[in-house]
Amino acid sequence: MSIATSTDTQPPELHEADSHDLIRVQGARENNLKDISVEIPKRRLTVFTGVSGSGKSSLVFATIAALPRARTRSRPSCMKRTATT
Repeated sequence: MSIATSTDTQPPELHEADSHDLIRVQGARENNLKDISVEIPKRRLTVFTGVSGSGKSSLVFATIAALPRARTRSRPSCMKRTATT
């Protein structure tokens, strides 16, 4: 049995999003959110709790999760992936 070792391995190139450890939401105004600002740690389990109608889903789905979709829509059309049927 042989063990493969390599001394020439390089760490993968960091993505721009990995250059900071927080997701910052500033001045969110969506549904029940009234100018809310939060900092959420990346690569950590984060739980949003609160009473019904307090804006948990608005914070997660309308602001944080919507950002990658908005960035995708802002790319030139030649860069977008197209579905094939």
